Order: sequence, then C-alpha cells, then structure tokens
Amino acid sequence: MLPLNLLQSIQDSLDKTERMPVLFLGHGNPMNAIRENEFTKGFRKISEEIPRPRLILCVSAHWETSGTFVTAMESPGTIHDFGGFPKELYQVQYPAAGHPSFATEIKQMVTGLEVRLNYDRGLDHGAWSVIKHLYPNADIPVIQLSLDYQKNPRHHYELARQLGSLREKGVLIIGSGNMVHNLQLVDWQNMDTIGFGFDWALEAREKMNRFIIDGNHEALINYSANGKAFNLAIPTPEHFLPLIYVLGLKENGEKISFFNDKAVAGSLTMTSVKISS
Repeated sequence: MLPLNLLQSIQDSLDKTERMPVLFLGHGNPMNAIRENEFTKGFRKISEEIPRPRLILCVSAHWETSGTFVTAMESPGTIHDFGGFPKELYQVQYPAAGHPSFATEIKQMVTGLEVRLNYDRGLDHGAWSVIKHLYPNADIPVIQLSLDYQKNPRHHYELARQLGSLREKGVLIIGSGNMVHNLQLVDWQNMDTIGFGFDWALEAREKMNRFIIDGNHEALINYSANGKAFNLAIPTPEHFLPLIYVLGLKENGEKISFFNDKAVAGSLTMTSVKISS
C-alpha cells in the first residue's frame, strides 16, 4: 500500500475546487518584506478577499533561466538574493513547504517544451517577500516556475494559458514583479515617497492599466511598440513578464481590479492586479 502522505498528495492533485483568482503583485523594494506600509497592508487585505489556496505557484522576476524549471523539493530554502540591506532583512525566513507531486504534474501538463524539475533553488525574494504578507504562517506550500530569458513575451503568454486548469485545483498563481521598473533612473532622494513618479512612469502606468481593463493583451505582449514611456518603464523584461503570465490566465468574463496602484522613487510602480470570477 502507498504511504498515507503520498495518497493524500495524489488526492490533492486531483480534487477540483472553485476557480482560484490570479494575482500580479508589485513587490518593489525588498525592504517591504519587513516594513509596515500601505503596500504591505494591501497584500494582507487581498489575502482576506480570496479563497484560501491549497498551493501557491509563483512566477517571480528574480528567477531567470535558460529553459523552464519548476521547484520540486519538499522544503525550499529562503534565498536572500540582494545586497546592501540591513541585517534584519537577511534574518527573515519563510519556511513554506514545497510540493514535489504538483511540480511533477506541471511538468507533465505542459506541452510543446520541456519543463525540468529543480531540487536546489529555494524561494527568491520576489516570492517570499510578498507571500509572507499574504500568508504569514508559511502554512501553504509554495513552488516557483522560472522565466526562460531566451523566450519572447508571447511564449510566456501561451505557456500561461496551459496552466489555467491549476486554478480549479486550489492553486493560487502569483506573478511577482513591477510593471514599471527602471532602477537606473530611480530618484534615491525619494526612494520611499509613495505616489512620486516621473511623467513617463505615470504615462506608462496609465496606459498599462487601460490595456489591462480593455483586455488588450496584444498591446502588452508587444510592449516595445508602445513608445518612449514604455521603453523607459521596461528597459529589461524580467519584471514585466510575470504580468504576462497573469494576463494569459484570464478567462472570458472575469473581473479585474487594481490595488497598491501607486508609483514610488520616480521610476517604479507597485501596481498590483487581481483577476477573479
């Protein structure tokens, strides 16, 4: 006979639930992991509005790979993948369990490319720094899906479409990045000034939000064709691509809402998105 924990794991992977929402979370400064501000309050509030997930699948800006990987260890570590911050931040641990059987299920359900299992990555700060505010007890398993930096936005959008059925198995899919993210142009004198954005950043934010509301995914997939404001907002794609995954998971007729929709430091936005039935 199979061990009881394995039987439960298999059963969990098969049971259907109500369709879970999808979230894009603007994670911003890693210090948000230990700060109390309106953004962290926004993360906590959103967790109160949605059903409790069985599992979290996170696509983070901070795991770029050649090829596509999914974490498959039982106990992922907490990665402090940044430098120059206070000691307190490096002491944060987020000891959520992994879910190897669900990682294997994702590998098997995706067609057209190979999804490889990763056993040593752990959770990067794009995942744990925001998930810890949603579920501070770390009592929901978390797995991560990597971003293949060799692929274009349409590839990521189409890959996301293949993951839609996970939403009906209790999986909360989170994209973690920032829609406007230009660290080269950050105004360090206003690093913590909430609501401060350069004109181009505010223009890009407004247009991005309008495209999302209108369901104009093509304009966002082809973001580089939208002019100077978009080019400044997205100098590299890794913080924008998690949004593309979230949009790829949207079903017809679903509702869209924004939260934490403010600029900081001139060239960043914390805009976050919830898609729900």
